[in-house]
Amino acid sequence: MSDLAVNGKLEKICQEAYEKLDKINLDEYNDVKEKLAWCIGSYSYDKNPAGLYEIGTQALDALKTYKKEKPRLVSKKLIEDLEKVLSNSN
Repeated sequence: MSDLAVNGKLEKICQEAYEKLDKINLDEYNDVKEKLAWCIGSYSYDKNPAGLYEIGTQALDALKTYKKEKPRLVSKKLIEDLEKVLSNSN
């Protein structure tokens, strides 16, 4: 898979993570959510995925933490998809 396809998938999954964090709507996740929104916008402008990888990892950690507290509110698939696409950063 080309870098552009991988990065496009990363953008899509980060958008899904943003939407989930927005739906959760807890103050403790607002910083990650806002940074993620900024990185998604930045990526659509310059196609540099570095911020998506960095903040996507923070979003993954936040979603995993929230899933431990409320397992039914964060899908296993979202976490797995995010882990998979973030592992392509190497």
